[in-house]
Amino acid sequence: MTDGPRIRVALADDQELMRSALGVMLEDPPDLELVVQAADGAELLERLRAHRADVVVMDVRMPRMDGIEATRRVRAEHPGTRVLVLTTFDLDEVVFAAIRAGASGFLTKDASAEELAAAIRAVHAGDATLAPRATASLVDFVARAPAAADAETLLAPLTARERDVLAELVVGASNDEIAERLYLTGNTVKTHVKAILAKLELPDRVHVVIWAYEHGLVVR
Repeated sequence: MTDGPRIRVALADDQELMRSALGVMLEDPPDLELVVQAADGAELLERLRAHRADVVVMDVRMPRMDGIEATRRVRAEHPGTRVLVLTTFDLDEVVFAAIRAGASGFLTKDASAEELAAAIRAVHAGDATLAPRATASLVDFVARAPAAADAETLLAPLTARERDVLAELVVGASNDEIAERLYLTGNTVKTHVKAILAKLELPDRVHVVIWAYEHGLVVR
């Protein structure tokens, strides 16, 4: 998995032990390179000005500048850098706020080294997904009272096939699952997902889920 440039990773967590543990987990994957470690959001932003990172693994609860504000600033100052949120729980309001600030996904702190590496690769590729349980939790926060929406107007930019793919994205389906369910090739699915994100002006598929529920296109 070293055919292309390595993915440059930054870590932000106020617990030194956690930073050390995550750093060790990132030593083996040959396609990942740890370039920045920071104890809070302010330190992270300072170091990112000197060291480019492709993905930030971000704790949400930190002193001085927490992960939510840091995520917002990272996305504003470094649009090409994606953020993967770390949390103790599957999903809570703080993590959801970070996603709303521009994070592309989240991972629990008890994840394995393989899960961490896979999540970083997925976020870097713009192909981050949420597990079904996580998707349900996310929807609980978004869809308290979905606003009425003119679905036809909202979906007008999408082709019929793109709408089919959108429906699968909303329930957290992976590209492989979408390909199997809709009888498409993997490359065709990727093309449709890329078109959906561009047409709806959304950064990644996590925000597709938020967008769909916020506009009342799906009922919990």
